[in-house]
Amino acid sequence: MRLLLTSGGIKNSSIHDALVDLLGKPIAESNALFIPTAIYPFPGAPYMAWQAMSGKGPSPLCDLGWKSLGILELSVLPSIEEAAWVPTVRDADALLVWGGDPLFLANWMRRSGLTDLLPTLRSEAVYVGVSAGAIAATSTFVETYVEPPRGNDGPLKSEDVAFATPEGDVDRILVTGQGAGLVDFAVIPHLDHVHHPDASLANTEKWAARIPAPTYAIDDETAIAVVDGAARVVSEGHWKLFQPSRDQAVQP
Repeated sequence: MRLLLTSGGIKNSSIHDALVDLLGKPIAESNALFIPTAIYPFPGAPYMAWQAMSGKGPSPLCDLGWKSLGILELSVLPSIEEAAWVPTVRDADALLVWGGDPLFLANWMRRSGLTDLLPTLRSEAVYVGVSAGAIAATSTFVETYVEPPRGNDGPLKSEDVAFATPEGDVDRILVTGQGAGLVDFAVIPHLDHVHHPDASLANTEKWAARIPAPTYAIDDETAIAVVDGAARVVSEGHWKLFQPSRDQAVQP
């Protein structure tokens, strides 16, 4: 399986061209499944999910001119037979995994069986992650929360940390979670984004210091393309790669 991990979707021509290259054919000849699951913990999520599906959201993804586009809701999969959905996933050219809460998404990826299924998909299939969708593809990730996350969202550890923002120091709960392990690096999206003030370069360096793997902090004009385990940065914006310290690298 190939991957295109983004912060803000298919935001520019460079990322668009990288997607076509990974697919190996035009988007108009490709079938995709959209996974909106990560957005549901947020107020107004049903409306935001519809905006993304209809191409009216801020992250270009569903409105790229796919040959066909279906919806794969992970939270319903444990209640139905695998024969009803696994063949559809295997036949898809692309899985479009949208943003939201990465802990919630990673939990439903495991509970639905998708985490186990992904490594068995054909090599030409492309996992396209947006924000939380990119984060959840990694092995270990961090995210900040104003309130403690739900305790049923899988293995995690948390600590109280103050982050500097343009408005002053902001107290957040920094949570470390476990993703699908499709890549051997971590991703921090929305670098220096006006609507994500705690994702400054200085703060992402603090986040990366808690991850025992190379960590890419990327802005919305940047993506990471992965083929056969080799990562390539595609960017019309800015990004930063943080390498783990020796002590981090030997953590289990």
